[in-house]
Amino acid sequence: MTKKIAIIGGGFSGLSAATYLAKEGFDVTIFEKNSTIGGRNRKFTEDGFTFEMGPSWYWMPEVFDNYFKDFKKERKDYYGLTKLNPSFSIIYKDQEKLDIPSEEEDLIALFEEIEIGAGQRLKDFMEDAKYKYDSSMNNLILKPGKSIFEFFEWEVIKGVFKLNLFSNFKNFVRKYFKDERLTNLMDFPVLFLGSAPENTPALYSLMNYAGLMLGTWYPENGMYSIIESMEKVAVEHGVKIHTNQEISQILISNDEVSGLVSNNENIEFDAVIASGDYKHMETLLPSKLRNYTDKYWSTRTLAPSSLIFFLGINKKIPGIEHHTLFFDESLEKHTEQIYVDPKWPEKPLFYVCAPSKTDLKLAPDNCENIFVLIPIAAGIEDNNSIREYYYSLIIERLEKQLNMSIKEHVIYKKSYCINDFKEDYHSYKGNAYGLANTLKQTAILKPKLNNKKIKNLVYAGQLTVPGPGMPPAIISGKLAANEIIKLFKK
Repeated sequence: MTKKIAIIGGGFSGLSAATYLAKEGFDVTIFEKNSTIGGRNRKFTEDGFTFEMGPSWYWMPEVFDNYFKDFKKERKDYYGLTKLNPSFSIIYKDQEKLDIPSEEEDLIALFEEIEIGAGQRLKDFMEDAKYKYDSSMNNLILKPGKSIFEFFEWEVIKGVFKLNLFSNFKNFVRKYFKDERLTNLMDFPVLFLGSAPENTPALYSLMNYAGLMLGTWYPENGMYSIIESMEKVAVEHGVKIHTNQEISQILISNDEVSGLVSNNENIEFDAVIASGDYKHMETLLPSKLRNYTDKYWSTRTLAPSSLIFFLGINKKIPGIEHHTLFFDESLEKHTEQIYVDPKWPEKPLFYVCAPSKTDLKLAPDNCENIFVLIPIAAGIEDNNSIREYYYSLIIERLEKQLNMSIKEHVIYKKSYCINDFKEDYHSYKGNAYGLANTLKQTAILKPKLNNKKIKNLVYAGQLTVPGPGMPPAIISGKLAANEIIKLFKK
């Protein structure tokens, strides 16, 4: 008899897990609490503007390509890719702008122009980062994180010191570069991935390789087209998808999962993959059957949350690119107010995404679709007064740096912050990116894929292995599916 598997959550990890299980012949059903699938990667349309609510950086393109290849598909059959050039831009104090070119030779020349000798040092840095990237993608990231013995392979052991697991990212970068513009450029990926540079293993320089060498891409018709493509693969393999389905309980019988309670209805299943927020997923179980206590979660270092403003503007905005980072204030101070002394930042850095620069369909003619994101500490107070204060602050900074009026041209505005992350995703403390990538929260030290007491319950998503981001979430779903496959096909 075909085994019935339930997936809680229709984001990247949930869709990934569902398709891999369906491919192996399981009867798979996804339950998504929101009205559309996609998890954090949803979208909405208002007044002719289409806003994407989640990830906006398309890095590690081979992970997406490999996902489709696993189902004998080609990514290009679902959506095309445009390589952005510049990959992104950074605006510093006094309107100084740095465009980051997409081609390696141009990037080396830029580094050399800013700091004598930095061009060659960038080559050396990226050679090291490529080794870490290849090692991680071929070995580390595909491990289920169940035991340290997973890493007792010669290829992993002989490279452990080259991976710089025990060196911090901040010091590692500054061995190569001194100019603050360059160190900020190299630091930014780890800030958005969820940790202060000084608390992040230098292993994560692999993200500099992913972003600067492999390029920043934009999928045809937007980021949500990835979700739509994965949905097509899932449905083609027989996966059933139910939206507006809130799971209120995981049913247990004889210390095994027997089903779910969805919208007050009991539904029988042979196994469950919980791909929603890990902390919330465990509240669906009796406390004695949970992997982790409230005390455990309270001691975790969370990645940032975000205050986001979705803005429709009735004119074009020169001076910004598809991706623009505003580093016109202190990165160190902002980072401190996320991780060391969590509070609303006094002078925040922020990120502006203007996808209408690349995709004209996202905004009416001669208009701009942007969202502005401020990384903030998870768990701090969130209310409309605070949001409005930061809206005024950021708009003023934008107008000053771009030397143009913006506020009076905003014809659509929506904010999204901690309370919304909690409401829409049951996000622990309203975090946006999962756990911080600290050494104590890497690989086998992340929350486990498997429930330790219930053999047919597995977790997936950004709070377990391999970590936050779209590519890791896709891989997480595959790892979780493999655990269920092994359980029933021994």
